[in-house]
Amino acid sequence: MVVFAGILLLVNAAYNVIVWPRFWARVAKDPRARDEHGRATKFLTVHAILIGIALLIAVVSAIAGIVLLAS
Repeated sequence: MVVFAGILLLVNAAYNVIVWPRFWARVAKDPRARDEHGRATKFLTVHAILIGIALLIAVVSAIAGIVLLAS
């Protein structure tokens, strides 16, 4: 069961690292991301925070997966 959990955590980390940066590219190009003066809107800020948290969770998942598989 420990091996399964370690692999699952690594798959989760890989998925997040693959998906979220691609989503960020779409969010950054969205017309709602910037106002008429070129400043970031709440739309962009909220998505940046959510994507940052998702990538942080990916890093934690990767570390936990490696620790589980190494033990």
